[in-house]
Amino acid sequence: MTGASIRFPHLGIVIDHLGKSVSVFGFEIAYYGIIIGIGMLCGIALIAYEARKTGQDPELYYDFSLCAIISAIIGARIYYVVFEWDYYSQHLSEIFNLRQGGLAIYGGIIGGLICLAVFSKVRKSNIRLMADTAVLGLVLGQIIGRWGNFCNREAFGGYTDGLLAMQIRIDEAAYTTSELLEKAVTVDGVQYIQVQPTFLYESLWNVGVLIVLLLYRRHKKFDGEVFLMYLFGYGFGRFIIEGFRTDQLLLPYIGLPVSRVLSGCLVVLSAVLIIVKRMRLKREKKN
Repeated sequence: MTGASIRFPHLGIVIDHLGKSVSVFGFEIAYYGIIIGIGMLCGIALIAYEARKTGQDPELYYDFSLCAIISAIIGARIYYVVFEWDYYSQHLSEIFNLRQGGLAIYGGIIGGLICLAVFSKVRKSNIRLMADTAVLGLVLGQIIGRWGNFCNREAFGGYTDGLLAMQIRIDEAAYTTSELLEKAVTVDGVQYIQVQPTFLYESLWNVGVLIVLLLYRRHKKFDGEVFLMYLFGYGFGRFIIEGFRTDQLLLPYIGLPVSRVLSGCLVVLSAVLIIVKRMRLKREKKN
C-alpha cells in the first residue's frame, strides 16, 4: 500500500501503516477492542488503588467492576442504536455486531450508574462514596479508550489547518463529508481528508479532568462531590468538543446533537447540586 495511513503535517508525525486489527490464530481482533480493554483494566487498577488508600475494600470494587463493565457495554450499545435507529431498523442483524464499533460513552455511563444503584443497594454500600471512587477509573478508561477511535479513523471533526490537523487516507476513513472531500489534500499521489482530531482533544481534556479530581478528592466537602465535579468537567469539555464533530448522533425530529444537549444539562445539573449541597452544609455548620 502506498502512502501513509495517518499524518499530522504540522507536527511532522507520519504513521505509515496503521491497521485496524490484529490476527490471532486466524481470528481478527480489532485494535479498538484491545484499547478499550486496556482502558478498562487500567481503570479498575486505579479504582482498587484508590479504595485501598481510602480504607475501603478493593474486593468490593472488583465485584462492582465486573457488573459495571457488562452494564456499560449494554448501555453504550443501546444508546447508540436508539439514536441511529433509522439505520438499524433496516439492519436488525447488525445491532449485536460490536466489532464494527458503535458504542456511545454517555450510554455507557448511564448503564454504569444503573449498575451502581443496584449494586450498592444489594451490597448495602455507600453509593456516593462508591461513585467518587469509581469515577477516577472511569476517566482514566476514557483517556485511553479514545485512542480506539484513532485506530478506527473515526470520531474526528471538520476541516482544519491548525497545529493539530490530522490527515487520514480517504479510503481508510470511517466516514467523510462533502466539505472534507472538497478540501482533500494530495500527498505523494495519495488523497487525504484533513480533520480536527476530536478524539485527541477529548483524551487530553480528560487528562486535565483526572488531574483536578485527583488533586481535589482529599478536600471534598461531601461524598458524591468528586463524581459531580466529573460530570461538570467532562460535560463542559464534551459540549465544546462535540461542536467540532462530523459524526454526531442527533435527537429525532429536533435535529440537535444529543451529546451536546446532554452535556449542557449535566453541566447545569451538577453545578446546581454542588452549590445546593455546599450551602446546606454551611447552614448546618452555623447551626
